[in-house]
Amino acid sequence: MTSLTVPRRFNGPPRSGNGGWVSGALAARLPNQAIGRAVTVTLRMPPPLEVPMPVTETAGGATLSHDGRTVADAVHAEKALTPVAPVPVAEAALAEASYAGHRAHPFPGCFVCGTDRRPGDGLRIFAGPVGPAADRRVAATWTPYESTVPLVWAALDCSGGWSSDLEGRPSVLGRITLQVHTLPRTSERYVVVGEERRIDGRKTFTAATLYGPRDEVVATAEHVWIAIDPEEFR
Repeated sequence: MTSLTVPRRFNGPPRSGNGGWVSGALAARLPNQAIGRAVTVTLRMPPPLEVPMPVTETAGGATLSHDGRTVADAVHAEKALTPVAPVPVAEAALAEASYAGHRAHPFPGCFVCGTDRRPGDGLRIFAGPVGPAADRRVAATWTPYESTVPLVWAALDCSGGWSSDLEGRPSVLGRITLQVHTLPRTSERYVVVGEERRIDGRKTFTAATLYGPRDEVVATAEHVWIAIDPEEFR
């Protein structure tokens, strides 16, 4: 049995880990996991920060737990993921100024999309609307200063969420399925595109894709978000 600790730097809400980073860190622990193999991670509770959590191999994958409770489950996924349509890098860069999180943000300290994070500390991926409003797509640029599997998962987390109405309907990640085709290169400019696909009760279904400098798909993800009261996570 191994353990996983979420450093405070990788928070989403103030007291818990960013769902994408935690999911990617757990996915990387799966037996026989490799670049190119899709993984589904289901988050069962907010991942605590700075606490060693046991990672247990299961018949289907791995489980992360804390104080006898399941924090997250990871399993290999067989489903085919449909990428979000690409956006030119210039359009994605312009969209960042219209990022809804600049107006109001449920968790401004989030490692991925928080406006309070400094360059080099947080990822600062500020995905703003692109195309017709009916498309429900957002995009931003991202130049990685580090390149790891958990960081790719993190980059494709919040960009999906902001394709939905996080101002009026704050949500946290409940499930993510992600396939990394290749790790990005540091200091190269990438485009992250997110898309809302449907809403069902408290659940919002979204997707996000990371495109490389030659419009190649670097990684793609599909998410399920759960509407919450953000005060319960602060």
